Amino acid sequence: MADPLPTLAAGGLRIVALGGLGEIGRNMTVFECDGQLLIVDCGVLFPEESQPGVDLILPDFDYLRGRLDDIVGLVLTHGHEDHIGAVPFLLRERSDLPIYGSRLTLALLEAKLREHRQKPPLNVVAEGDTHWLGAFRVGFVAVNHSIPDALGVVIDTTAGRVVHTGDFKMDQLPLDGRITDLRAFARLGDEGVDLLLVDSTNAEVRGFVTSESAILPALEQVMVTTPKRVIVASFASHVHRIQQVIDVAARNGRKVALVGRSMVRNMNVARDLGYLRVPAGMLVSSDRIGELRDDEIVLVCTGSQGEPMAVLSRIAAHDHEIRVGPGDTIVLASSLIPGNENAVNRVINGLTATGARVVHKGNAMVHVSGHAAEGELLYLYNVVKPANVMPVHGEIRHMYANARLAELTGVPRDRIVVAQDGTVVDLVDGVAAIVGDVPCGFVYVDGASVGDITEGSLKDRRILGEEGFISVVVVVDHVERKILSGPEIHARGFADSDDVFDPVVPEIEKKLLLALEDGVTDQHALTQVVRRTLGRWVNAQHRRRPMIVPVVIEG
Repeated sequence: MADPLPTLAAGGLRIVALGGLGEIGRNMTVFECDGQLLIVDCGVLFPEESQPGVDLILPDFDYLRGRLDDIVGLVLTHGHEDHIGAVPFLLRERSDLPIYGSRLTLALLEAKLREHRQKPPLNVVAEGDTHWLGAFRVGFVAVNHSIPDALGVVIDTTAGRVVHTGDFKMDQLPLDGRITDLRAFARLGDEGVDLLLVDSTNAEVRGFVTSESAILPALEQVMVTTPKRVIVASFASHVHRIQQVIDVAARNGRKVALVGRSMVRNMNVARDLGYLRVPAGMLVSSDRIGELRDDEIVLVCTGSQGEPMAVLSRIAAHDHEIRVGPGDTIVLASSLIPGNENAVNRVINGLTATGARVVHKGNAMVHVSGHAAEGELLYLYNVVKPANVMPVHGEIRHMYANARLAELTGVPRDRIVVAQDGTVVDLVDGVAAIVGDVPCGFVYVDGASVGDITEGSLKDRRILGEEGFISVVVVVDHVERKILSGPEIHARGFADSDDVFDPVVPEIEKKLLLALEDGVTDQHALTQVVRRTLGRWVNAQHRRRPMIVPVVIEG
C-alpha cells in the first residue's frame, strides 16, 4: 500500500500524471492549486497483442473520485485520440465538466460526444487567449503538429508558471502555414518559466524532423506509377496527410473516396471548418467506387497500425468488400506506434500476398513525425530557459533522453524530474520534486465493460489463445470410494483428437482413488488432484500449460 501523500504546501502546485508517462498514449495530467484541480488532456492507449479482447485502455480516474467537483476545467491540447479519446469516459464521472480546446479539437470531440449522447460545456480557445479557470490563469500558444490547431498551454498559479508544450514540432514549412510560435515561447522564457513539461517522443532522434511537405514526391511517384487503384491508410485525424493525398490525386486525375466511419466523420468535420480543402467533385462516396475505373480512384482508409477491425486489416484478411491485387498500391502513411509491429507486419504480408505493392515508411518517404527531434528540443530549452523540467509523452527511454538534453542546455540535474504514471510532483518555492505516488493502473474497455477486466482476466485469455483449454469430468462415490464415470477429457486449441489424453487417464484414476481411500471428500481438493495430475503430464509430454478446468461430481 502506498504511503499517504504529504499535504501540499500553501501556495504550492501539485502535478500528477494519470497517463502518458512511460507509454505512447492515454495522456492525462492533473494540476492542483489552492484546493482546485485542472486537467490537461484525457486520451486513450490502444491495446497490444498481449491484451486480447481489449478495445481501449483508459487513464485511471480513481485519483479524481471524491474530488470531481474541485475540477475547474479540462484543457485539450489537440484532437488526437491519445489526447481526447477518454473524454467520454471521464464525463461519465461528471457530465457538466467544462472543456476547453481549439476549434478543430472541440469539433472532433463533439462528433465523438454525439455518439455517447453527452453535452458538456465546450469552450473554444485560440493561441494568444487567456482564461481564468478558478485558481489557474491559462494561456495558449500555437504549436505545429501532425494535426491542425494544436496548442501549448501556459498555466500561471501562486506557485509559479508552468508551460506544457503538448505534442509539437518545429516544421518551418507546414502545409497550413501555422508554425510553432517561438516568439511566444521566447517571451515566456524572458518572463520566467518555473516548470516546463516537454514532449519526449523523438528525444532520441538526431537533428530536426523533416517537413510535412517532404512526402509529396513519394505520393506523386505512387500516383504516377500505379496502373490501378491507390489505397492510402492513415490516422483518421491526420488532416494534413489527407490534404496531401487529395492534392496529389487531383493533379493526377484521380478522385478520392473516404472509407471507414471515423475517417469519414473526421474529414467531414475538418472540411466543414475549412481545415481540409477539397475541390468540387473531388470526393466520391464509398458506394460509388465500382462506377470508376481502377486508375481513376484513390481510397483513403484507417488501419495503418494494424488494428484488427480497421478497413485495411480487413482488406488484408479478405474480410472486406474492397479487394486488392496486382497493379494496386497500398500506402501506409503513418509511423509505427510501439507495440504494433507484429500487427502491422501481418497486414503488410497479407496485402503483399495478393500481389499488390505495399509502400511504407521502411521503403519510401511516406511519413514524417509530428514530434520534435533532438535539435528542436535543444532549441526550445535554450529559448525558454526553464528553472525545472519534467519530460512527458513518451516511453521511459524517451523521457530519459529528453532529460539529458535539458541537462546539456544548463538545467541542473536536480531540477529535472523524470516521473511515471501516478508519480506526484510538487512545485514549491520554485523547486519541483517528487513527493510520493498514487495508484494508477490500466483501465480496460472491453465492449460495454469499463474497468471490469483485470490482469488476471487477460492472463486467462492469453492462456486460452496460446495454450488451449482442457476440461475433465469425473463422477465419484465418496461412500464407496470409487469412480463411477470418467475421467472424460475434452480439449479445444490443444490437439486434433482427444485420444491424445488416453495415456493419462489411468494416472488420474489412480490419484483420485488414492485420495478417496485417504478419506478426501472435499470436491475442491479432488478437483485439485485432477488438475495437478493432468497438468504435470501435459507439461512433461507436450511442453504446454493450457487452462485446465476439472469438474468432480458426487454420484
